[in-house]
Amino acid sequence: MKRDGATISIWQNNMPDYISQTHTLRAEIYDVLIVGGGITGISTGLLLQKAGKKCMIAEAKTIGFGTSGGTTAHLNTFMDSPYNEIEKNFGEGSAQLVFTSAKQAIDLIEKNIKEYNINCEFSEQPGYLFSQDKKQSKELEDIFEASKKAGCDVVYSDSIPVSVEFNKAVIFKKQAQFHPAKYLYALAKAFEDAGGTLVQGCRITGVNKNSPLEMESDRGKIIARSLIYATHVPPGVNPLQFYCAPYRSYAMAVTLKDNNYPDGLAYDMYDPYHYYRTQEIDGEKYLIAGGEDHKTAHKENTEACFTKLESYLHRYFDIAEISFKWSSQYFQSTDGLPYIGYLPGNPLNVFVATGYGGNGMTYSHIAAKVLTDMIVLGKSEYKKLYDPKRIKPVAGFTDIIKEAADVVGNLIGKWFPSSKINELADLAHGEAKVVKYESHSIGLYKDENGNVHAVNPACTHIKCKVAWNNAEQSWDCPCHGSRFDADGEMLTAPARKNLEKIDLREINE
Repeated sequence: MKRDGATISIWQNNMPDYISQTHTLRAEIYDVLIVGGGITGISTGLLLQKAGKKCMIAEAKTIGFGTSGGTTAHLNTFMDSPYNEIEKNFGEGSAQLVFTSAKQAIDLIEKNIKEYNINCEFSEQPGYLFSQDKKQSKELEDIFEASKKAGCDVVYSDSIPVSVEFNKAVIFKKQAQFHPAKYLYALAKAFEDAGGTLVQGCRITGVNKNSPLEMESDRGKIIARSLIYATHVPPGVNPLQFYCAPYRSYAMAVTLKDNNYPDGLAYDMYDPYHYYRTQEIDGEKYLIAGGEDHKTAHKENTEACFTKLESYLHRYFDIAEISFKWSSQYFQSTDGLPYIGYLPGNPLNVFVATGYGGNGMTYSHIAAKVLTDMIVLGKSEYKKLYDPKRIKPVAGFTDIIKEAADVVGNLIGKWFPSSKINELADLAHGEAKVVKYESHSIGLYKDENGNVHAVNPACTHIKCKVAWNNAEQSWDCPCHGSRFDADGEMLTAPARKNLEKIDLREINE
């Protein structure tokens, strides 16, 4: 199972590539084209197909390639944006709707597991949220009261399942966990068995907003009456991207010498917070822990985030082995709730789901229900709550794009004499940097074999300058989270195109 980085997540281990039943495009008109084969796209496609719609899912790489393959797979009815904040920003009624939709999302996952007999280690778990100082304890009390009003089954607790010091703790009952890759593969098969079309290795490169919509892809033209972007953030340039900040989070799966694995989900209240749970796969137990979140491309040494997380875990756990470590990307909305519904600036048959924060597994199924209801019934009880059009237009949006495009010059068709670029000699194996040659910027990476890879570091989205992620060996954009491999091949939207490769030629003088 492939993923958008150099590290290997626990979910990829012993998981083969998913083999689609369809390998070529069909000359037909679809009711719905879904762009993106992660958990949002697959679960939405299955619901729509079951509702009688003819659906196609187009995945640029392979299903689960993005964040769905890098999640830590917590299923929560309480969110990264706690209910006291939701109540303050949106009102008590909206907080209740968030809880109701989250509960229905977990119910939908459990229903799918039972209906399709999916062996994905799903289990209901208590979720513990704990404070570690007086300020956090006061905030925890506020969260507790607002969560009760929203409908959560939450009580105070005098213990937590991890050996971390704490002041106060609450238990959110009826949370859950599962193996996301096993679940995703089973849902994809159910979607195809129901008549849906799933094409992997099919990148959408453009949209002609006719009626019906005409989508250009690197596999040919696709025609559909409706379009859903389930790509974590919509590709191309859209005001919505200025209201979603990209973040990276770090996770480890470790074995413990004393077998003292936590029974339940646990979260501290720092910013960024740490999170813990236990996962058993093929008879082997693992502690999965994560944290150290930061804005994408805003840390010079991302490998140090793993070192810091490992050091933190050694304080509280008797670690036998670090079996897996990986990082993953998510997008945080400006007001704490995701954007699910009509994509601003587009016709009313173009939909989006983005801005999940760290609750992607739950919000993916909220999105599946909301989008299915909007397309099939023309309405949803959650349409207003998650409406992307609640954002206000960005002042000077056109100027922002123009200015960003001027940040780094376009180098199309250029080649450079490698003998003239002094920094090549200074690069260690496995190191990368952006250097200047005359008036141009060049992104250089020297792999472990000593081969140098060169790209134009201007992100193909709106030309922000990318930065090297040494943990995942990728070029990451600090503006809107587009990511590319060492040779510039696109890994993550919103960019639609690869970085331009630069030809370094030796010159005999």
